[in-house]
Amino acid sequence: MNVIFTCGGTGGHINPAIALANTLKSRDPDVNILFVGCVGEMEERLVPKAGYEIRCLPGSRFYRKPNLQNLKRNVQGVGRIVSALNGARKIIREFKPDVIVGTGGYASFPALFMGSKMGIPTCVHEANAVPGLATRLAAGGADRILVNFAESGKAYKQQDKVTCVGMPVRSEFRDTRREDARRELGLDERPLVVSAFGSLGAKAMNEAIADFMKIETENGLPFQHIHATGSYGWEWMPELVRSKGVELEKQTSIDMREYIYNMPTLMAAADVFISRAGASSCNEIAVSGTPCILIPSPNVTDNHQEKNARIVEGRGGCVLLLERDCTGQRLYDEVVSLLGDKERYQAMRRALMESSMPDSADRICDIITELAKK
Repeated sequence: MNVIFTCGGTGGHINPAIALANTLKSRDPDVNILFVGCVGEMEERLVPKAGYEIRCLPGSRFYRKPNLQNLKRNVQGVGRIVSALNGARKIIREFKPDVIVGTGGYASFPALFMGSKMGIPTCVHEANAVPGLATRLAAGGADRILVNFAESGKAYKQQDKVTCVGMPVRSEFRDTRREDARRELGLDERPLVVSAFGSLGAKAMNEAIADFMKIETENGLPFQHIHATGSYGWEWMPELVRSKGVELEKQTSIDMREYIYNMPTLMAAADVFISRAGASSCNEIAVSGTPCILIPSPNVTDNHQEKNARIVEGRGGCVLLLERDCTGQRLYDEVVSLLGDKERYQAMRRALMESSMPDSADRICDIITELAKK
């Protein structure tokens, strides 16, 4: 079986595709897998690191804000789109896929579009509560439309093609035991708070976390805290924290780092997780069953992170704070309140576990195998 995964732009699009590829490989070591992405984007690094071949096409974002500069950008992008479509056709003819799977990002459109035109079975997976532009454009020609949130399935005209399958996440998020994780991290009996806002970081949230660190220090460090600043935040946040009187080098209860590489371990060990509300984060948290505070990014298309978080909140699975309302003191108070209310805390953990689909990758791989038989 030959399978093309096409995705790009963010880890939220790339990591689910890698999780699916891993599941297919574990089922059938002889399966041939090729990724198709966009030149200059994150997938060029992440996919080879995961052990898969990738071919990248020219890409062009669609700029939606109506102004002259964006109009020029979109006109210039037309040529790159045509080039990408021609490149996708060439890749498909050479690789001869039995099925093409798109997991989002504008990089996924050329291969999905050309695949459907060439009679190759295709399916799209939408992770967010609001369908992305590439997913909407590709859905009409797709054989199957797979959604993470059941609520988002209503956005598609082709209701007979829609199936709710959840979001594929790495098996470590499901299988890592809390006791093992805490032992590995060398934690004591105090609760662990983990905070992270993406690989780049978020200035407003890093500033709030700096105040949070000051407050927890003044209150005698009632919990352990691991925070990832992101690459941008790492440049300036250590000095900001120092200016607030927090001397990280002299104590071990607060661990500030640029990036979290062992996220399944930290999520299993955490008592509270503070995060953005991207689809990947929401599902990793749900599979881990870790009570959380979600602060949606206000700077995303169609405000989709808030809509993701509203769904999780409606199920009882999170505390939702908007960034404009989020201060270090408010965060600290919410953490203390959540940890101090055992009934509410356990109800949140149950709601997360009940809403998760830990077998999402298997469900999707069953559909891929079914489509490939066509």
